[in-house]
Amino acid sequence: MLQPSSMLSRLDMETRAHHREVDAYWLDLMAVGVTRDQYKAHLVRTYGFEAPLESALAYTPQLVIADRRDRVRSGLIAQDLLALGITPAKVTALPQCRDIEPFENPAEALGWKYVIERPTQMHAAIKRNLINHVGELANACAYLSVCDGIAGARWQQFGSLLDDVAEDHQRASTSMIEGAHRAFSCMIGWFRRSGQLAAVAP
Repeated sequence: MLQPSSMLSRLDMETRAHHREVDAYWLDLMAVGVTRDQYKAHLVRTYGFEAPLESALAYTPQLVIADRRDRVRSGLIAQDLLALGITPAKVTALPQCRDIEPFENPAEALGWKYVIERPTQMHAAIKRNLINHVGELANACAYLSVCDGIAGARWQQFGSLLDDVAEDHQRASTSMIEGAHRAFSCMIGWFRRSGQLAAVAP
């Protein structure tokens, strides 16, 4: 059994001030009155952040992401948007956050990755709520389904990776925390700016 991750605990504590605003976007999808358009709008803004972040992670020197699912999650969002009726041309043209730049080292990159991994702990509950209240969304939940049944185990494994990197490299823990702060600030700014994207498709 994996031990609790000390680095995850530090990141949670150090970045707590950002959590409420970011989590609110996800928690809105757990409301009784959630709508198809509300879900679509959140997928659009999430795609705009995660697609360029995936690219930045892919080009980070010495960063190894072994799980193939971590490499295609923005593609799953695109798949869901297609299922919701957005045309391929419009998906291709969706705005993406331009404030995400290549990372200097794996520790900084993992700090950013922490920010997009946190919500996966809520995905199963969000998916259930969406399907319960808007049944047609059952065919548009590929992104939310990527961690079905393994979210807790993946989170523990991610924490172990953070701990290993923090132990192996001097100042790695500081780089992770600084990276997470920048990622939260970038995500919050992006989510605020992309608030008008709900009407991408009829």
